[in-house]
Amino acid sequence: MKVLVACEYSGKVRDAFLRRGHDAWSCDLLPTISDNPDRHIQGDVRRILRQSWDLIIAHPSCTFLTNAGVRHLHSIPTRNGVLAKIHGEARWEAMREAAAFFNLFKGSAPKVCIENPIPHKYARELIGMYSQILQPWQFGHKQMKATCIWLEGLDPLVPTNIVGPPPKGEARKAWQMVHRASPGPDRWKLRSTTFDGIADAMGAQWGGKAEWEGK
Repeated sequence: MKVLVACEYSGKVRDAFLRRGHDAWSCDLLPTISDNPDRHIQGDVRRILRQSWDLIIAHPSCTFLTNAGVRHLHSIPTRNGVLAKIHGEARWEAMREAAAFFNLFKGSAPKVCIENPIPHKYARELIGMYSQILQPWQFGHKQMKATCIWLEGLDPLVPTNIVGPPPKGEARKAWQMVHRASPGPDRWKLRSTTFDGIADAMGAQWGGKAEWEGK
């Protein structure tokens, strides 16, 4: 298969398909940090979106779509009393632009997966309801991070190594590393990178064994 993993700089999902012999590529505005830089296209994914891909897995930005930021649509301060940099009407417009970009991936290939955190209700009105919610602990990671996927032409992912659900009480904090990451310029990278177990499940269940041999 010819596979495009859009809005991915880590190469994790792309490499899961490369390992199975697929003609897989990643694309992002950022340079890749993976060991396969020749398989990464740095630039705007819209330039290559219609190049006859068999499978597209997209990770569009969630900033203005996620339920975690819904309060900023109504200019409600954060817990420390500070308004988000983009709030109110400006955030509504940013949400509409983010939803339009999200929707570009729909119908862009015979098989499509679009990934995002749980969206707020205003976003769902624009991008539709997700097909499935994944948790890292369903794929071998003792972590919590609800991830939604919208599927076209693909079966839902089957959990491969269930190590949860997470415990309650104080012990639960160890499972919340992603949510509790320290503020800083690289925090978004930790929160957005696909877990290895989920990436591998995508490659195994949606890729299987390929006939492509690098020709």
